[in-house]
Amino acid sequence: MELRHVEALVEVARCGGFMAAAKALATTQPTISKAVRQLEHDCGAVLLTRLGRGVRLTEAGEAVARRGAAMLAEREHLRAELSGLKGLATGRLRLGIPALGGGVLFAPLVAKFRRLYPHIEIELRQHGSVRLQEAVRAGEIELGATLAPAPDEFGWQQVCDESLVALMPAGHALDGRKTVKLKDVAASPFVYFEHEFVLNGLIESACRRRGLVLTEAARSGSADFIVALVAAGLGLALLPRLEMTTRSGLPVRAVELAESDLRWTLGLIWRRDAVLSPPAERWLALVREQFKPAATGKPSAAPVRRG
Repeated sequence: MELRHVEALVEVARCGGFMAAAKALATTQPTISKAVRQLEHDCGAVLLTRLGRGVRLTEAGEAVARRGAAMLAEREHLRAELSGLKGLATGRLRLGIPALGGGVLFAPLVAKFRRLYPHIEIELRQHGSVRLQEAVRAGEIELGATLAPAPDEFGWQQVCDESLVALMPAGHALDGRKTVKLKDVAASPFVYFEHEFVLNGLIESACRRRGLVLTEAARSGSADFIVALVAAGLGLALLPRLEMTTRSGLPVRAVELAESDLRWTLGLIWRRDAVLSPPAERWLALVREQFKPAATGKPSAAPVRRG
């Protein structure tokens, strides 16, 4: 079993097809197909089911891809460590940023990281936190973003802690209030994010604790579209306040949600049982510097939890 064959399978699974995988690995589709066939021969099992316009991993393929992603990550760690011994800052940062708040919080930091370490490749993925947790767990990325409380299997570095806001169309009955409660929001139809967003589960748990049920109006994976749906009068939504800092001139109102047990607490996670690569360690150091406790003594970032 050769690592380049494993890499081909992992990339086909990630990209959803042979052609896209070949492009990502800067090779040809026949080369990728041959590598996967050879890997299937070496494993003695069918690893991929070929569909009309894509592929799907078999049960055996999922096992090989999961282990393979971890093997490839270790290869990157080794390369970065050897470069570090030579005094070179090289390697690859494999980072997952959240679909909510990612641009405001992390885009400037990614640019700064690039300026500081121009020879480190940056591989970014942007998803909801459920998907990012899965990617960290599988070794597809080293660091991802999720909301607290994070599963115990992960290390944790807090980045941001702020209240949510109830987003409503201008002229809504709640428009004009300084704060609202969850029971006020539950009186109107509600626009959810897609299921891969941890925020949904936090909202639903808070509702259950209060004996409330939200009436679903729609779901979307795009904050922009959710804001547009609210502006069109479809229903209310809950968003982190910072998502509204880059949006102005829209016929919506953002009112603070006054619920102490329902906040938007975002942090970075990594596998406790994994040794972080030098690029990942450098990224964490930059995050800790950027989100260090304020001068007032009120912490904006929790200490790193390592395992």
